[in-house]
Amino acid sequence: MARAFNVKDSRSTLFDALLAAARRFGGKKAILEDQERKPLTYTDLIRASFALGHKISQITAPGDTVGLLLPSSNAGVVTVFGLHAFGRVPAMLNFSAGLRNLRAAVKLAGVKRVLTSHRFIEQGKLHDLIDALEERCEITYLEDLRAKIDTTDRLRALAASFFPHQFSTRLKPSDPAVVLFTSGSFGAPRGVVLSHANILANVAQVAANIDLDTDWVWFNPLPIFHCFGLTAGAILPLIQGLRSFQYPSPLHTKIIPGLVKDSKASVLLATDTFINQYARAAEPGDLSGLAFIVCGAEKVRDETHNLIAEHFGPVPVLEGYGATEASPVIAVNKPDDNRRGTVGQLLPGIETRIEPVPGINRGGRLFVRGPNIMTGYLDAAGALEPPKDGWHDTGDVVEMTKDSWITILGRVKRFAKIGGEMVSLTAAEDLAAGLWPASRHAVIAVPDGKKGERLILVTDQQGAEVSKLLAHAQGLGAPELAVPRRIVKTTEIPVLGSGKTDYVAIQRMTQAEGKAA
Repeated sequence: MARAFNVKDSRSTLFDALLAAARRFGGKKAILEDQERKPLTYTDLIRASFALGHKISQITAPGDTVGLLLPSSNAGVVTVFGLHAFGRVPAMLNFSAGLRNLRAAVKLAGVKRVLTSHRFIEQGKLHDLIDALEERCEITYLEDLRAKIDTTDRLRALAASFFPHQFSTRLKPSDPAVVLFTSGSFGAPRGVVLSHANILANVAQVAANIDLDTDWVWFNPLPIFHCFGLTAGAILPLIQGLRSFQYPSPLHTKIIPGLVKDSKASVLLATDTFINQYARAAEPGDLSGLAFIVCGAEKVRDETHNLIAEHFGPVPVLEGYGATEASPVIAVNKPDDNRRGTVGQLLPGIETRIEPVPGINRGGRLFVRGPNIMTGYLDAAGALEPPKDGWHDTGDVVEMTKDSWITILGRVKRFAKIGGEMVSLTAAEDLAAGLWPASRHAVIAVPDGKKGERLILVTDQQGAEVSKLLAHAQGLGAPELAVPRRIVKTTEIPVLGSGKTDYVAIQRMTQAEGKAA
């Protein structure tokens, strides 16, 4: 049985929660692994956090916000907990966000030092990012810090693992635990501050919604700069006693399926885009051992559900829903109650308010409040702007059943006004997906002198034609206003590092295509 949610589970700090998990599940339990295939036990993780954290504390000040430019890996997790052990706040930098957004992020969060890895920068060919960051920050490489860890440091870390509260900095659950940045799917990213209590509440909420088995292996290829990858992919399994496998990039579609099988993974976290690609690249049996798959960040297509079922048997693909500001999970489907087309059941402890949106007849704008809702946004001066009365405006238009299952109808900003009618761009994308399910599609709206706005479909379906889409819509009885009358074909739909569709890049693409035409 899943544990009942109790807000008291969040009245701790992340480092104290790690220590408690080690006591509960045993310090010798192997709990963390990455592509190096050198598993860490709880005791290994705690000692490594103390050793590395002490070195970081010698070049930073208490309370400093320290930038992390690291992939999902043992080193990334150790660094996060090493910072917490000594009262520093990690700011998770999105290395896929581009130079402008990265510079803006470190300025907004007041980052003066960035921790990264020589190996990561070399393999990712990220030298331009380092050059850009060096204009504002000191860059410190983990390999250089580790080389300075001597016998005295190791003995100190050993002692600290036995008497952690005598060596670690005392923090409050309400203190900042991490600075994250929103995905930037529709514009400039915003800085979000989550407290220790926020993240631990969300971990407890998920554990209350899904019965977690401590014998499971949790496979996370999502980046830890994304809240889904950090909370659900890295922190949740540690706190709940599940061994996790951290992989540095979701883009390695030919490698990941075999690793899922080889690591004996039970749960795989990803997005619809990546799961679809893994399924197509996998050998028979690579994903068959999974208990279930959890998808966030974008809608799961029927085509993906069917692809997994046809090739790998009864492996449920559970669609969830969240926001960075909610630490991030708001709702998720369940292995034994998986309702296609919904994003699952609202997590316990979250209040909702649904407000009507002028011009939109179905559903309403979703507001959420609860212990997992952020401390606040960072304003332009780096000061904290808490959510008014604790309510976060998700910007999503939803419908919710009496038993709290949520269906996303679209984002408020993803409705276009055409001829006086409000049209969902998400519904327009669904029309294309229904006709060409194996392809990727994105719909945007642009100004139109006659009708206010008009829709453009961007797709990798090379045979896409407006006439076919219109006939498909008519066959379904869908309104013709929801049918894009212009199609832009591309070889690949742009996505962010989190796996979300990059609508900013798509907007630029259509503008460039229009000028070329």
